[in-house]
Amino acid sequence: MRKLIRRVDRHPGLLTVTEWLRRSLPGDSSYGDPLSVGGAGASSVVGRQLTTVAAQQPSVLREIGLGALQVWQAHADSHPGDEGERKMAVLFTDLAGFSTWTLEVGDDLAVRMLREVGAAVEPLVRQRGHVVKWLGDGLMAVFDDADDAVAAAIAAKDATSAVDVAGHRLHLRAGVHVGTPRRLGDDYYGQDVNIAARVAAAAGPGEVLISNTVRQNLNGRQIRLRRRGRFEAKGVPDDVRVWSATGA
Repeated sequence: MRKLIRRVDRHPGLLTVTEWLRRSLPGDSSYGDPLSVGGAGASSVVGRQLTTVAAQQPSVLREIGLGALQVWQAHADSHPGDEGERKMAVLFTDLAGFSTWTLEVGDDLAVRMLREVGAAVEPLVRQRGHVVKWLGDGLMAVFDDADDAVAAAIAAKDATSAVDVAGHRLHLRAGVHVGTPRRLGDDYYGQDVNIAARVAAAAGPGEVLISNTVRQNLNGRQIRLRRRGRFEAKGVPDDVRVWSATGA
């Protein structure tokens, strides 16, 4: 019986059919690679377990299992249009000077600062958008609305400035860019994600920078903008311009 199952599981004709069926199913037909099963979503967790347990060799049962998870992820964990077609705002934040400050004060105060900043910032971001992941002393988030992204960034910046840890205060900096990033698993990739990260890296302590695509998608909410000087960053198109954003 085991020999029969193995023979059926590796039958070339059945493999061709199951692979064709996977390409016809909703979702990511390459589901199962490290990028597509990254993250904390339920389908990602099960996907990682399946790809770990299943041998990385042609297998009908493996294709069927991954196909089921592919559809699950497409309908349960994803949002319509997250395949690099839907316009959204991408936000990156971090704490200016955090690494240098950590060397001065030690790990205990650094961890305490991260916890208190996270408790202050994350609810403000989740109220308007979706937190994709935390990146050390900052986060990445996505929003359907550019105004919500900028408002969340300004609110997060203001909340961080009020956090006091043993007499120490740090300043959050943030960058927002509107584009069409591609979703894989629980994460987002592509040029627009890289541009948002570069915009954030160019911000000063306590500053929120936005790109020209964000400015073009603002709907008149009370946000003040001030044009920054020439913006240059590796891998960023020459036509990207940035503005400093503050609340009215």
